[in-house]
Amino acid sequence: MAERVEAWWARRQFSRGVEVPYPVGTYREAWAPFPMLIRQYHPDLNAGITLTQVPPAADVLLLWQCELGHTFVATPAEQRARPGRERRRSAWCPDCAVMAKPPRIAPAGQARTRPKAARDLCPKTPSLPVGEPFVSECAPRPASAVEAQLRADVFARLGVSPGYNAVRVSRPFFDHVEVWPDILLPELRIAIEYDSTGRFGLEHVGKREDADRRKDRMLRSARWEVVRIRTGKLEKLGPHDLQLSSFGRRGMERLIDALREIRGPLLVDAYLL
Repeated sequence: MAERVEAWWARRQFSRGVEVPYPVGTYREAWAPFPMLIRQYHPDLNAGITLTQVPPAADVLLLWQCELGHTFVATPAEQRARPGRERRRSAWCPDCAVMAKPPRIAPAGQARTRPKAARDLCPKTPSLPVGEPFVSECAPRPASAVEAQLRADVFARLGVSPGYNAVRVSRPFFDHVEVWPDILLPELRIAIEYDSTGRFGLEHVGKREDADRRKDRMLRSARWEVVRIRTGKLEKLGPHDLQLSSFGRRGMERLIDALREIRGPLLVDAYLL
């Protein structure tokens, strides 16, 4: 059962037999991918304990304060998992989330409709073998200028077929039986993803990280491999992922080396320009 931070800290002091069970900075790397949570956490509201002293898996109630001054209680796991499909800064605060999207109240006498049990799959996905790349009209455009530049740099270095933006998969991924990696290298059957936390720290963390892992599993089950370029202190999700502060010439060389590790230098080098 979750307990107040003071009681949790005292219990850890007793069980470990030390005054400071977790020194300042112990969990700095674990919290680094969550810049918005770092801004919402204040030691003076939590018995002087810093966020880097709190294990992300600790079942402890912490007091948070958003940029508008709302205070609320949540465990580390609850707060780290808060981002969902919404891409608004308000997603990090329950009070702001309600203000941004208030619940709909049905007029008096109007019957409430039951929520739809399951969503229909998009019919636009072509009937193709699992693992086949294709051009999807449902695929989103590049999310940022950095992603678009990365795509241009990759195809300037590798002479593989450009233009594909989707892979047919065997099971539904949200409303489709297709997934949309940022970059597809069809001849190598490798997907490249560019991950950052985004402007408000909402991207590729919490539930979005779970979706990334599911997407990777579906690609691998379709006999593709995945290389994620992880920035903003995001940790690796797969064996071939790269942790970079930015993508430049050295990043490209590391990416090429990762492709060689997956498919072998003989095949990869044959496509180098």
